[in-house]
Amino acid sequence: MRPILNVVITGASAGLGRAIAHEFGKTGARVGLISRDLPALDATAAEVERLGGTAATYAADVSDDQAVEAAAASFEERLGPIDIWVNNAMVSVFSPIKEMEAAEFRRVTEVNYLGYVHGTLAALRRMLPRNRGRIIQIGSALAVRSIPLQSAYCATKHAIVGFTDSLRCELYHDSSDVKAIVVHMPAMNTPQFTWVKSRLPNLPQPVPPIYKPEVGARVVVHAAFASMPRREYWVGGSTVKAIVGQKFIPGLLDFYLGKTGYKAQQSPEPDSPDRPNNVWHSVSTDLGADGPFDRKSRSFSLEAEVSKHRGWFVFGCGLIGAAFCARKILAR
Repeated sequence: MRPILNVVITGASAGLGRAIAHEFGKTGARVGLISRDLPALDATAAEVERLGGTAATYAADVSDDQAVEAAAASFEERLGPIDIWVNNAMVSVFSPIKEMEAAEFRRVTEVNYLGYVHGTLAALRRMLPRNRGRIIQIGSALAVRSIPLQSAYCATKHAIVGFTDSLRCELYHDSSDVKAIVVHMPAMNTPQFTWVKSRLPNLPQPVPPIYKPEVGARVVVHAAFASMPRREYWVGGSTVKAIVGQKFIPGLLDFYLGKTGYKAQQSPEPDSPDRPNNVWHSVSTDLGADGPFDRKSRSFSLEAEVSKHRGWFVFGCGLIGAAFCARKILAR
């Protein structure tokens, strides 16, 4: 019998965050939802409760540390002691570095990286005195292997891993039972591609293969309940290939992604420079968990299932994937 958990999720109004909220709702969890878009949060809360959970909302920008702290205090008062904190909120800019503005790098860093730091600190203030709890950081294959046109996003995902590795060492030093876990995600069918800021001529898209957000959300819930959670989970075969490939053939990947990464991140449909984006303000729309690429999305990942109990099997699969990538690159 699973315990009833008190969970906080940032970036919970759409996409992966909303899918994670749904999956925790199915377990009967009490879920605290944070994002800038209160109407969308209220819609997510209603969905969580229909699925069997309890939900509370708090509108906040995670780049504001005081707002995140206030949200944590509010959830503890309304839902009880926080067991699980999921850092997920993100923004991104699709653009060549030479066309980026310093303010855009700063904003992406404040939301994606410092937002995770703020959430982690709020969680630690409550979990450490109780000597229990889990902080789950939503990572990415791009946290290990960067790609062109998303330099700000990739940099923040790298920073999150570095920050979490340091935290994990300190928790071991203190003999703490608080756990820090990273779940590295593949390209997913989320609404972010409809509101992300972009300077590309065509609409941005995730690099195939594309997975439904529920695939990653289920791994997050597994990490929350596992008796001995892994330090990292890798979701999707593309994530395994990217992480292992970066270990063995980083130079070849630089060349390959330089040749293919621009086209792979754009759909055939032209983009409009006047399209709303969510870098500075939320986009007032309730798009749910899924994006516009449902037909191309996979609803199952063998690698995600194996990653829940990962050992040498996944490492071996990664080596095979890296060899396959190297063969394709050298054949060009």
